[in-house]
Amino acid sequence: GCSDSDGVDMYGLDGEEMLYADFKKGEVVMPLPPFADPFTYDVGYEQAVGQQGVCKANLDVAIKAYKNPPETI
Repeated sequence: GCSDSDGVDMYGLDGEEMLYADFKKGEVVMPLPPFADPFTYDVGYEQAVGQQGVCKANLDVAIKAYKNPPETI
């Protein structure tokens, strides 16, 4: 969810994908099988956008704090 290139933020339950926010389309997608009962999650997309903003802000702070150390192999 922190990556600009990723484009999605997934929400799951018990290891199964319940819904994801598609930032490129600007909507929540619920990939449910045909036999599943549909559900609603009204604040899903707005919450994902907010969480992405917090993640990016935290990442920026960490990069500055650690002076962007090189990856070790």
